[in-house]
Amino acid sequence: MKALGILAWKEVQRGIRNRWVVATTLLMLALSLSIAFLGSAPTGTLGAARLSVTVVSLSSLTIFLIPLIALMLAYDAVIGEVENGTMLLLLTYPVARWQVIVGKFLGHTAILAAATIVGYGAAGLAVGLAEESTEVAVWLSLATMTGSSVVLGTVFLTLGYLISVLARERGTAAGLAVAVWLLFVLLFDMGLLGVLVADKGATLKADAVSLLMMLNPADIYRMLNLTTSPEIAALSGMASLGGRGALPPGVLVAALSAWAAVPLGLAALIFSRREL
Repeated sequence: MKALGILAWKEVQRGIRNRWVVATTLLMLALSLSIAFLGSAPTGTLGAARLSVTVVSLSSLTIFLIPLIALMLAYDAVIGEVENGTMLLLLTYPVARWQVIVGKFLGHTAILAAATIVGYGAAGLAVGLAEESTEVAVWLSLATMTGSSVVLGTVFLTLGYLISVLARERGTAAGLAVAVWLLFVLLFDMGLLGVLVADKGATLKADAVSLLMMLNPADIYRMLNLTTSPEIAALSGMASLGGRGALPPGVLVAALSAWAAVPLGLAALIFSRREL
């Protein structure tokens, strides 16, 4: 455990030196506050709570931004140190290879969690305190969104590590990271939408669509945050998935956690057998 703590702190220190911690936190804070105050402006005519609109807007931001930040943090976590020669030096210390991967994971998760909690927490408090009254359920939705945003980030961190241990060059790892981001954030949903349009509701019902969305961690996050509350589901346009075809939140959380655990385990296993 001590080795993991040291490795994690090493990644946090590196993030501080490279301005990753400050830059990520400021970016999340600026975008969150901008969306909170500008994106929730029309709520008076919609009859919806401003905080509910903020949750929907921040969820959409998360799907695009958090995976990109996570992949940028992780894609060269291993191959970058291998090319620089620092990985061989690190492994001369009494530390197992799986501890290197897990230690990096803990450090990068701390960076992402700090930026997300500060950014989304500030936006939620600013909007929530500006309203005369906000239902407890909406605050719970904000808390769920913030926590699940961190979990979504860990999914793409572990995918980044998997890329980093498989790639033989940093440039290749960067290209694969971009491809993974495009696949899960853009291309998967475009393909699914095309299938649904072609099917015209003949065979694919709401429950089948929910199961297909489980193949994409970004869609699991979307279902977890945009279908569990009736008001938020209506605002997000996902009310059709919030009824009979909706999966329980516990199942969605377990699936998102599995998406993080499996690539992390594979990355640790592959790295333990890789020749440097």
